[in-house]
Amino acid sequence: MASPKTHYVCAECGASSAKWLGRCPSCGAWNTLTETVVETAGGGKNRFQALAKSQPVATLSEIEARDFERTPTGLEELDRVLGGGIVAGGVVLIGGDPGIGKSTLLLQAVDSLSRQMKVLYVTGEESGAQVAMRARRLGLDGSQVRVLAEIGLEKILATVEAEQPDFCVIDSIQTLYSEQLASAPGSVAQVRECAAQLTRSAKASGCAMVLVGHVTKEGQLAGPRVLEHIVDTVLYFEGDTHSSFRLVRAIKNRFGAVNEIGVFAMTEKGLKGVTNPSAIFLSTHGEPVPGSCVLVTLEGTRPMLVELQALVDGGGVSPRRLSVGLERDRLAMLLAVLHRHAGVATMDQDVFVNAVGGVRISEPAADLAVLLAIQSSLRGKPLPKGFVAFGEVGLAGEVRPAPRGQERLKEAAKLGFAVAVVPQANAPKKPIPGLTVHGVARIEEAMDIVRGL
Repeated sequence: MASPKTHYVCAECGASSAKWLGRCPSCGAWNTLTETVVETAGGGKNRFQALAKSQPVATLSEIEARDFERTPTGLEELDRVLGGGIVAGGVVLIGGDPGIGKSTLLLQAVDSLSRQMKVLYVTGEESGAQVAMRARRLGLDGSQVRVLAEIGLEKILATVEAEQPDFCVIDSIQTLYSEQLASAPGSVAQVRECAAQLTRSAKASGCAMVLVGHVTKEGQLAGPRVLEHIVDTVLYFEGDTHSSFRLVRAIKNRFGAVNEIGVFAMTEKGLKGVTNPSAIFLSTHGEPVPGSCVLVTLEGTRPMLVELQALVDGGGVSPRRLSVGLERDRLAMLLAVLHRHAGVATMDQDVFVNAVGGVRISEPAADLAVLLAIQSSLRGKPLPKGFVAFGEVGLAGEVRPAPRGQERLKEAAKLGFAVAVVPQANAPKKPIPGLTVHGVARIEEAMDIVRGL
């Protein structure tokens, strides 16, 4: 019997090569080629029967544009990230570190949805008894939740066709295998084929489906990159396992806005939504301390207050620049702007910047708050109590406006903050009760205002 032929498949883009290469010739990723058995063309002639019938060609202006009907999951923070709820036929991919709470969150959602529709929970990593044990621990009823412990794709598809659920959870996609492929579960070919067939089934039947995915040590979803292109929505479950707070972030959403986040707190009874996430990211200082500045950031449609902390200390010959939750390269650029345009030198100092609560801030509107926190730490003088700031800082020293500045200021005023330093373009035309707003056009103006407070 001849030995099976093998080739090498890239885990990032799915490209194949006849021999192993250190770098993928298609996408350029390093050390991503894995050996896979070549699949024969026979035996798969029925693989595409689940495809929906083709639609006739139509003019774009004649196609009726209807909004998608959404069903709330019963978890308000999850609905926020999804854009209002689940969509019939929509496929969601959710990934996160082991033990972060993915199965717990989805089991709570399945239990809530079971009161208004037929649901199916497919577990490939646990037995039915383990799922039932978790449901009892969380205090869930589960009387209407159908559970299937199976990793065979064909059996799962047959069960979905027989049960005809409106909502289905696959936990997880890396454990499934198709009998039409000879490779092992979790391989690039298996993950790609199983995800594609489950997506076809969801589109054909109108069943909303959630696929749970593993993540790599870099925090990215494991498997081929095409996995994220197949599905409609991609969610990342983030958070420190040593903390009780979790963030669910939307990276891709065909049915709603991206970059929305949902904030949860892990309790003995499962994950509970946090209605005021700003309280998580603000430290409880009795009195203001040097090096601390509150930023009004924007996560999707939600303004949030996050405390940024800076520590400037003597660094000697080789000073360090370290940031947690912010981009390190941007920190180095801001330090150069601070020296050139505001006359504040940190060339011989170690500079450490941290975003409290483990949140990651990627928007440039954090620039002004970072510089004010660094200047406060360097002088050893705290900023006034109830002080907030936001604004992008350019290389020429100008302070650029941030999007939706009025909403940021109203959120700060609602939480009791009294003083704000913002870009001149974001200064409100009408006074905001209880909030004194200082509009600045350049970074040196902001420094002068802070010194006088």
